[in-house]
Amino acid sequence: MCGITGWVSYDRDLRTETATLDAMTRTMACRGPDDSGTWIGGAAALGHRRLAIIDLPGGRQPMTAETPEGTVALVYSGETYNFTELRRELTALGHRFTTDSDTEVVLRAYLEWGDGLAERLNGMYAFAVWDGRRDTLVMIRDRMGIKPFYYHPTSDGVLFGSEPKAILANPLAPARVRLDGLRELLALVKTPGHAVWDGMREVEPGTVVTVDRQGVHRRVYWRLETRPHTDDRDTTIATVRALLEDIVRRQLVADVPRCTLLSGGLDSSAMTALAARQLAVHGEKVRSFAVDFVGQADHFVADELRATPDAPFVHDVARACATDHQDIVLDAQALADLDVRAKVIRARDLPMGLGDMDTSLYLLFQAIREQSTVALSGESADEVFGGYQQFFDEEARRADTFPWLVRYGRDWGEDADVLRPDLTETLDLKAYVADGYRTAVADIARLEGESDFEYRMRQICHLHLTRFVRVLLDRKDRTSMAVGLEVRVPFCDHRLVEYVYNTPWALKSFDGREKSLLREAAADLIPKSVYDRVKSPYPSTQDPKYALALQEHAKDLLARPSHPVFDLVDRERLRRAAHRDTPQITQASRHGLERALDLALWLDLYTPELSLT
Repeated sequence: MCGITGWVSYDRDLRTETATLDAMTRTMACRGPDDSGTWIGGAAALGHRRLAIIDLPGGRQPMTAETPEGTVALVYSGETYNFTELRRELTALGHRFTTDSDTEVVLRAYLEWGDGLAERLNGMYAFAVWDGRRDTLVMIRDRMGIKPFYYHPTSDGVLFGSEPKAILANPLAPARVRLDGLRELLALVKTPGHAVWDGMREVEPGTVVTVDRQGVHRRVYWRLETRPHTDDRDTTIATVRALLEDIVRRQLVADVPRCTLLSGGLDSSAMTALAARQLAVHGEKVRSFAVDFVGQADHFVADELRATPDAPFVHDVARACATDHQDIVLDAQALADLDVRAKVIRARDLPMGLGDMDTSLYLLFQAIREQSTVALSGESADEVFGGYQQFFDEEARRADTFPWLVRYGRDWGEDADVLRPDLTETLDLKAYVADGYRTAVADIARLEGESDFEYRMRQICHLHLTRFVRVLLDRKDRTSMAVGLEVRVPFCDHRLVEYVYNTPWALKSFDGREKSLLREAAADLIPKSVYDRVKSPYPSTQDPKYALALQEHAKDLLARPSHPVFDLVDRERLRRAAHRDTPQITQASRHGLERALDLALWLDLYTPELSLT
């Protein structure tokens, strides 16, 4: 894992720009607290911050290889889980290695196969290669978009970085957000390639971006494709189990302490149980961590989303798998702390806003980092196997829009809207979402003979795997790396994603429940309580003290009438939410308060130039 950044300029001598490169690299310090390095050669300048995971002394970067035609230099972030096999193959081809790191394997693979190495990698990665033989920059991102990667074309080259903050540290990249950027920020959709910041782009998942003197070029090396599924139910379940066992085995490889994130749901429980079984062979115990809230048992009230609290199920799994378990228990004061909220916004560069679910995730990762450096997560299983309520909601199935927006529209409604009405009219998010939806479904291929219902469910699965999941993956990566914790996501292995995506919905839900294939594949691993449990999303505190703290922060903001947030937020709507009686503070009105506070902090931290016309 790590943070990468760089600058290619064909018209200037970057050796005179070391101060700017250092500033860009420093922004990635949280992603790489263990080491720092820079390299400048020719038209390229590369920066790297390292979080050491494999071959602690041997994986320093930028890493270079000298060839008769010129230097090839690499900055790499992520993990390549099949690096052992690739190393053997490259050794047989005559390559010689001086380290045990997967970074050197990626560098040697580039020397052997060029950007064709992308198709050979299994992992989560974002890396850039400066090829001095051709004066070309090659940027490659993993298939599912697990690792973030951004670039900003300039008049004579490009800036790039793991996160926008690295690019914004260069004077050539103004911190400007135009209307389309605000639309992307507020619409709760993820448009591939869109980076919100003006002039900036995202290296899209499964894509190679090449920069040379002629400009910027893109090559898609992987996309989610429609294929026939011919396996019967038993074979499908067995294949899912075999894939998961192989994936978890690969993702447990590390030279630092590991753990699992355990919520007591099907996804994290299956993953934790597999890890526990595999490590037990070597006489090791799995460490597991869960988030909980002070008084959650007292305050918990079942609702449409969450029928049960997590803690009892977490403890069932911890006992069954004999994990070394710890609950990270957070109070309302910590969750509402503006300093913590600011750190989350700084981590994500944007006020994406999932409220206490963001701050609790940050605090959970911060606590875990004191004991572990790598964590395995159950993230993305809902998208892969069909776990969300909208997969089973008839209104969402029929809607001519992104399915998750149907539920959010019902759950949040007007109480969550604190934006100025004139801004809402100018943004016209309804049209923006409609355009994005039409683009998203246009390229989803249909199998010959596939029924209308099966094709609709294929569309819903595809939308979750190419749009919705990327919001959550970015959240998970940016929040964890802000404290120097590497979070791995076994359910995003592209082999599993491809296989399960192409299983018919009738097979994905053969028992009428969510995630039927995963439940049966893990049936012998998990407690019966978890096997029978209905899907429950990441927890949110129900402590009324949290809502009261939000109101107090909103009142403080209202006392600063000249704050630029009121160019975006309607003062009267915020005032009503801030003075509402506690029993009337719904999740929706809480979300409105959180959005206003997030926007205000973002404007304080980044002072972006907003173009609202």
